[in-house]
Amino acid sequence: MKNTAAIITGSATGIGAATAQGLAARGCSVVINYTKSKEEAEATVEVCRELGGQAIAFCADVSKDDDCQAMAAAAMEHFGRLDILVNSAGTTKFVPLHDLDGLNADDFQRIYGVNVIGPFQMAKACAPHLKASGNGAIVNVSSTAGVFGSGSSIAYGASKGALNTMTKSLARALAPEIRVNAVCPGFVQTRWMRNHLGEEKYAAHIARWEDTAPLEKAATPEEVADIVISFIEGADIVTGQIMVCDAGASLGGRKR
Repeated sequence: MKNTAAIITGSATGIGAATAQGLAARGCSVVINYTKSKEEAEATVEVCRELGGQAIAFCADVSKDDDCQAMAAAAMEHFGRLDILVNSAGTTKFVPLHDLDGLNADDFQRIYGVNVIGPFQMAKACAPHLKASGNGAIVNVSSTAGVFGSGSSIAYGASKGALNTMTKSLARALAPEIRVNAVCPGFVQTRWMRNHLGEEKYAAHIARWEDTAPLEKAATPEEVADIVISFIEGADIVTGQIMVCDAGASLGGRKR
């Protein structure tokens, strides 16, 4: 993947950071995107450089079209090309599914702004450059919540369902120059999840996945990143696919 360049949104930490590091280790130049986590983004930039890739940090809110256009322009200015877009930025509000009063229109608009409108705006901003690269690829980081109607809230699950549908629509619209796919992890062991759930609930989630998922594990960011990267390299005839990667949990639990 030498002489290629990528934008990875929401890549200061978590799946985005792991993906950026995996790409950098393969010689890809990367844009590390963040909104608030500047120190973490700069640390990820340093790791990517140590792994052998060029890297820059760029502050942008993907729900704002001007920010998306500016980030695509920055990638072209620094690297002279753009081959890969990974839409990893995401947000949610933790509300039990039965608590309909816990969500309002503002919550939906904020969540959709990042999880749905953001990936669309990034695809629109990057599409001309990805087409020019000769082998463009977009990977959307979605969720099993968008497949099974589960997750941290109805708004979150609905947004990821919309992202999955948009993945297929973009795959049709941007072919044959650009391939578009999505990965749908279940629970992932990230610092973001630990901070939002608290140590006790976070540990309980991991224990439940280890006890019930057929593969007896909860995914790490690096494991999800490996799947993201597999859609980028060596998948030249794959587009419009929604890959569930949840250690088999969606099969209904392991056989005892």
